[in-house]
Amino acid sequence: GKVELHGKLIEVEHSVPKRQRSRKLQIRNIPPHLQWEVLDSLLAQYGTVENCEQVNTDTETAVVNVTYGNKDQARQAIEKLNGFQLENYSLKVAYIPDEMAAQQPPQQHPQGRRGFGQRGPPRQGSPGATTRQKPQSDVPLRMLVPTQFVGAIIGKEGATIRNITKQTQSKIDIHRKENAGAAEKPITIHSTPEGCSTACKIIMEIMQKEAQDTKFTEEIPLKILAHNNFVGRLIGKEGRNLKKIEQDTDTKITISPLQDLTLYNPERTITVKGSIETCAKAEEEIMKKIRESYENDIAAMNLQAHLIPGLNLNALGLFPPSSSGIPPPAVSVASAAAAASYPPFGQQPESETVHLFIPALAVGAIIGKQGQHIKQLSRFAGASIKIAPAEGPDAKLRMVIITGPPEAQFKAQGRIYGKLKEENFFGPKEEVKLEAHIKVPSYAAGRVIGKGGKTVNELQNLTSAEVVVPRDQTPDENDQVVVKITGHFYACQLAQRKIQEILAQVRRQQQQQKTLQSGQPQPRRK
Repeated sequence: GKVELHGKLIEVEHSVPKRQRSRKLQIRNIPPHLQWEVLDSLLAQYGTVENCEQVNTDTETAVVNVTYGNKDQARQAIEKLNGFQLENYSLKVAYIPDEMAAQQPPQQHPQGRRGFGQRGPPRQGSPGATTRQKPQSDVPLRMLVPTQFVGAIIGKEGATIRNITKQTQSKIDIHRKENAGAAEKPITIHSTPEGCSTACKIIMEIMQKEAQDTKFTEEIPLKILAHNNFVGRLIGKEGRNLKKIEQDTDTKITISPLQDLTLYNPERTITVKGSIETCAKAEEEIMKKIRESYENDIAAMNLQAHLIPGLNLNALGLFPPSSSGIPPPAVSVASAAAAASYPPFGQQPESETVHLFIPALAVGAIIGKQGQHIKQLSRFAGASIKIAPAEGPDAKLRMVIITGPPEAQFKAQGRIYGKLKEENFFGPKEEVKLEAHIKVPSYAAGRVIGKGGKTVNELQNLTSAEVVVPRDQTPDENDQVVVKITGHFYACQLAQRKIQEILAQVRRQQQQQKTLQSGQPQPRRK
């Protein structure tokens, strides 16, 4: 554009001359915890992405270079994405001139695509450097150490612990003030998996030396704390995974019982007995399994978290308080959405009923010994949870009837999905997909479907759940019909929320019509 300044005409050009504008863009200030899938789907809205690779930076936020199929697509992406707000971060997009891109040495991106979960630049020579990597989850290693060894681990004026953090490039918290007088203290190590393992081994060596110096004769096992949600998968069906780790590492591993858990302490203690070398190997294998479970759980969630309105995602207790849990940007967006979509102050969120179908074989696990699990679940979620009788002797599925407001639905359904995964009713790499039914007034079914199926298609695209309103249904005695939703937990939740939003809108419109009919006739809005 042109502008006149002090009588002189100044021409303002785009920072890259027109002839040099290319198909290549650099996108900066990407949220550090963002999943690749979210970024991929965002970039794909503007055209064909031929290449997308991460650039090493010292900033906490990520930077990628993107190549579109043609210049027009790149132009559209720069117009739409520059300044685009993503999880409270404002994206910055600029062209990479063709000449520059051609001259750029390939060493610029030795890491290929790096997950956003890591902080700071990736370490050189990390495994799979040239392949597209999964996001590096920030699952800390949590250890329990006897209180009498804490002083030796810290060292004189903190010298020993400083040395460990420097050597392993980690952040180590020793929770000395927790549980005053307790015989053991937790230590949290934040680092790469390799950094955590090295720090763990050094700490075990320090404890062994201190034990010898102080003539402490008892065995000092390695104790790892892990969130209960991941322990089922660590143990594996009939204990196979755990047995394999024991055999491969020549250690003896025990896990604290479920009874020790409380809502305030959802961690189990994994005790490993063996030499320092074998315990260190076992730690690597145990944490590998836990990180894998965490990544599988969070992958689906990250994709949906910033879209789920009206819910406190942390309330589910899916993630250890010590890990980053739900990545902070997602939390802030979710909480903002929660604030925006909750009913006005003083009004209770409406109760909803959802029928969730689970494998018939899983009923025992959901009910628990003498009904303990279902009672605890009901209390924790603040929902009524009942299991309907089987429809026949060969029924493969059983219906769980869950009644409660949105947050209770989220907690109850989330725990049921989690339990099925923990108890290995689904394979380790298999996603838990369940069918949920919600009833809607027959007059509102058309609104859920939309003109020519438009709304239901949009719902499916947005939530990645399958949403079906079976045709030719006969409404029940309450004049309601069923909407069937099938998908993984976050997809299913999102679809339920969106459908409830549509129903709330229909109810509001009905209310307005009643008010208009009972009051003065008002001019129709054009």
